[in-house]
Amino acid sequence: MKILFIFLVSILCGINSFAQKSIEDDIEGAIQNAKKGIYWALSNLPDDKSRIENDLIADDKLYANVRLYKEVNGFKIISRGFFESNEAEIVIYRSINSLIKDGYLKLPNKK
Repeated sequence: MKILFIFLVSILCGINSFAQKSIEDDIEGAIQNAKKGIYWALSNLPDDKSRIENDLIADDKLYANVRLYKEVNGFKIISRGFFESNEAEIVIYRSINSLIKDGYLKLPNKK
C-alpha cells in the first residue's frame, strides 16, 4: 500500500511538473513576441508624430500589438505579445538621452 501511494505521488508530481513547464514555455513565447514589438518600436521612432500604433503580423498570426507615445523627455512603448492563447505586456520608458546614447536617435543638428 505504501509503495502504491509513493508511486501515485511521484506520477502526480511528474504531471504537475510537465504542466508547469508547458505554461512556462507558453509565457516565454508571449514575452519573446512582446520583445520583438519593443525592438520594432525602437527602430521606428517618429520624428514628427506623437503616437504610433502597429500590429506585427506574419504567416496570418498576430505576434505583437505595439503602441509608442512621445512623452515630454522621451518615449513610452507598450508592446503586447501573443503566443497561442497567451498574452504578455511589456511597458518601457526611455529618455531622449538614453536613446541617443544607445544609437536609436541622432543628435539634432544645431545651426
